[in-house]
Amino acid sequence: MPNQTDLSKYDNSWYSPKASGIKRLFWYFTNVVFFINPINPFSGLKVFLLKLFGAKVGKGVVIKPSVNIKYPWLLEIGDTSWIGEKVWIDNLVKVEIGSNVCLSQGAMLLTGNHDFKKITFDLITKPIKLENGVWIGAKAVVCPGVTCHEHAVLTVNSVATRDLDSYNIYSGSPATKIKERQIF
Repeated sequence: MPNQTDLSKYDNSWYSPKASGIKRLFWYFTNVVFFINPINPFSGLKVFLLKLFGAKVGKGVVIKPSVNIKYPWLLEIGDTSWIGEKVWIDNLVKVEIGSNVCLSQGAMLLTGNHDFKKITFDLITKPIKLENGVWIGAKAVVCPGVTCHEHAVLTVNSVATRDLDSYNIYSGSPATKIKERQIF
């Protein structure tokens, strides 16, 4: 019989989210009350709280209700970017979002995964970078280590497992280039 996954041997003690347990605890409750909670529609308050917890956030950023952010101290957002309802920024490591980026409803930025080849199912983390003008469609997923170059588009329900080139539109799972993006 081949080897099998044994989650009792899982050990990610090497991983550190670069914040004390107290800071992570305070962020957990802040995230639940002010971000994940759909009752709070106020972007200004959310931007203030992100900055308070160490995020770098530009001017004119819009954050809709029901957004989930793992660790704001590992997040950078440029000017006039939009984060739609139910976006999940699962940033175990750094996520950089440029200016004029749109993350549509239910999009997910996923910086962590597991090594399915190992019995111990080890944690793998890689940063994500979304350059200026990128649009991530509704319920699309950007996987660990991906860079979406300037003005790239990832369409609805697509999965970016590799870098997306500038001014191109990608679709599918895994996402492939379908055409060039032209902006008038």
